[in-house]
Amino acid sequence: MPAKAAEFGGSVQIRHVAAGSCNGCEVEIASAFGPVYDAERYGARQVASPRHADVLLVTGPVTRNMEMALRRTYEAVPEPRLVVALGDCARDCGVFAEAYGVAGAVRDVVPVDVEVAGCPPRPEAIVEALRGLTGR
Repeated sequence: MPAKAAEFGGSVQIRHVAAGSCNGCEVEIASAFGPVYDAERYGARQVASPRHADVLLVTGPVTRNMEMALRRTYEAVPEPRLVVALGDCARDCGVFAEAYGVAGAVRDVVPVDVEVAGCPPRPEAIVEALRGLTGR
């Protein structure tokens, strides 16, 4: 668990940002928050606005078109804030590495606190990462 996560008191509000994803990770995020895996029971909840969020959950390589949007979204999240790079593309651009439309991995644009491997990561891995943030 990142040291900053202790400040959230067992509950985190999450804003998802698709920075250039193929949508595979989004399907798994939906499963992680669905009735089978139910990430909310561990204190993780999705919110619609970065101003209400504690955590940015970023998927996909950061495309040139999304680079500034990701920076602005990151800046809109109040301190303390955490960033989770979800999936291989978010971690190291995956199959999109060196593509002309890709600005880079998430860590090339904003600071990353937690990385979740997989293409796409399984719902269990997503829930495990979120439990690491809530401590539950």
